[in-house]
Amino acid sequence: VLAIIMRKSNPISAELIAPCGMNCALCIAFQRERKPCAGCRGSDENKPHHCVVCRIKNCKEPPGVSNTYCFHCRSYPCKRLRQLDERYRAKYRMSMIENLDNIRDNGIRRFISSEKTKWVCSGCGGLVSVHRDQCFHCGHAIQS
Repeated sequence: VLAIIMRKSNPISAELIAPCGMNCALCIAFQRERKPCAGCRGSDENKPHHCVVCRIKNCKEPPGVSNTYCFHCRSYPCKRLRQLDERYRAKYRMSMIENLDNIRDNGIRRFISSEKTKWVCSGCGGLVSVHRDQCFHCGHAIQS
């Protein structure tokens, strides 16, 4: 029950920001009640297969970038990240590249602070999922 309350409230933290700039707290797999995912930097248990084998998360160029953020790479933004970003901007009203630029330019604390207000349901105050048009918790329509 506590895990569900934490996921509904606002659990956004630095550990939930993936190397690609995805805020894993906004992912439907993280927010689900049954077998929730721990995020890209967390355990692979309950993680969707495409996340476990993610070529961005598991990238070794340069060595160690998977422990930080893609903007540290000399190839930033690489083709894979640009393709992912394009899909998320078109389908989910979010940009990984904008997130990464924001983190690089303003720091992770400021980014997390802005995310905690940006992704709140106006109906119930819970954290919304980037993958849904309605609040996962109360069904309230999410504004684009």
